[in-house]
Amino acid sequence: MRPALRTEAGTSVVERVSLILGAFRSADHALGTSELARRTGLPKSTVHRLVHELERFGLLELHGTSVRLGLRLFEIGQRVHRQADLREAATPFMADLREATRNTVHLAVLDGLEVVYVQILTGPDAPMLPSRTGGRLPAHATGIGKAILAFSPTSVVDLLLHRQLPRLSRHTICLPGRLRTELDRVRTEGVAYEREESCPGVACVACPILGPRSLAVGAISVSGWANRLRPERVAPVLRSTARALSRSLHTADR
Repeated sequence: MRPALRTEAGTSVVERVSLILGAFRSADHALGTSELARRTGLPKSTVHRLVHELERFGLLELHGTSVRLGLRLFEIGQRVHRQADLREAATPFMADLREATRNTVHLAVLDGLEVVYVQILTGPDAPMLPSRTGGRLPAHATGIGKAILAFSPTSVVDLLLHRQLPRLSRHTICLPGRLRTELDRVRTEGVAYEREESCPGVACVACPILGPRSLAVGAISVSGWANRLRPERVAPVLRSTARALSRSLHTADR
């Protein structure tokens, strides 16, 4: 196998490109090369050169001195069948949930120790949320992440519990023992709750979407104002919806 092409600093070109593309956060509309250099730790001259190379292939777009993610990335992303198939199957169920609850409905999958939001249907009565389609949040700090983690392989949970967990709010569960107890409860009840753990004033109810061996392939959630959302009312409907969605995916795979 050919070794990856490496620069004079010992970092592969692929790694540097990954750093640049990964520097964009969900809220970023555009970034300057100086900010890209700061976030990636790469020399500004290297960033400038790679940005122009990536623009040639449509992976980035230049607008004056600003840099944006290119349309080519969106096109490639649409070919990721796991997320696309799940999103297509889940969207009708999500629409019904939004109509019934008037709150925001999320669909997410686990990537490493973070959740990636693959579909969001915003409710008319919902607050502003930190989640964005294509965005990421630490799994332990979200209801939807805890729903997935509780039905993930033990190795994934053990890896998480041996990390220093970031705190997104004063309610985020960061202590390993407390988080393990919470995940055990989620596994028993089949539903996860978030109470202002990712964002002040926001509550969430989430259920896993189960695949083979009863492991989560994703999760679905309903999020709203903490002082308005009634988990005891939402949970039974959400649990039934997640089970129906899981069954539909099993049928489609046969």
